[in-house]
Amino acid sequence: MWNLKERLLASGIHLSISICIVGFAALLVFGLWYPYPYWEVSGGRTLFLLMACVDVAIGPLITLIVFNRAKPRRELVLDFTVVGLLQIAALSYGMWAVFVARPVHLVFEYSRMTVVHAIDIDDTLLTKAPVSLRRLPITGPTTISLRPFRDATEQFDLTMAAIEGIPLSARSDLWQSFDDSIVDILKEAKPVEDLRVRFIKQVALIDKSIKKTGLPASQLRYLPLVGRNNAWTILLDASTAKPLGFLPLDSF
Repeated sequence: MWNLKERLLASGIHLSISICIVGFAALLVFGLWYPYPYWEVSGGRTLFLLMACVDVAIGPLITLIVFNRAKPRRELVLDFTVVGLLQIAALSYGMWAVFVARPVHLVFEYSRMTVVHAIDIDDTLLTKAPVSLRRLPITGPTTISLRPFRDATEQFDLTMAAIEGIPLSARSDLWQSFDDSIVDILKEAKPVEDLRVRFIKQVALIDKSIKKTGLPASQLRYLPLVGRNNAWTILLDASTAKPLGFLPLDSF
């Protein structure tokens, strides 16, 4: 019984240390790589929680199993070293997986906004992007747009490629500055008032999001927003097309 108490105490201390480390990791993930709303739109929260649960559990559980004060000091140090290395390896792999799946651009894709993730981008095409867009951001997505197709042949070829699994928004050879598409964005965007008509049961949520933008509904437009596995709505300034707010609402 006394040995069990010692094991539980050692495991509890290890658990506390693990939670603190994961807490610092969370600040990095949600403060830089997946700022709101991308921890939901891009699945960042799910990825991180999966990684955190595995990492927080693996160390304390192994400590609970192997800890024994009767062991020689050298053997205890060796045990904790091995456990620590395993936990560091698991955390490093998990953080790397979260990093490479991070959102890098919020792209105007002709009739909608789409979130592009680092893992979606073909490195061979990245060299064909404008020089200013060849380095993928690590502090949250930047807003960009897609240039018009050069001709019907290019449109057909790239559309077929998209059907086969290469999204248009991830094709860096189509990227251009967000400002270059402001006219087209505002042309495609619809009045926010339409949301109130389409989603009567969600009026309170819509009004709350409108209020957060600091602008009246008459000065806002919206577009559907495509995330990793879901669809949201993005609110835009009716004059500049600047993204101002997000709604967990599928407005397609």
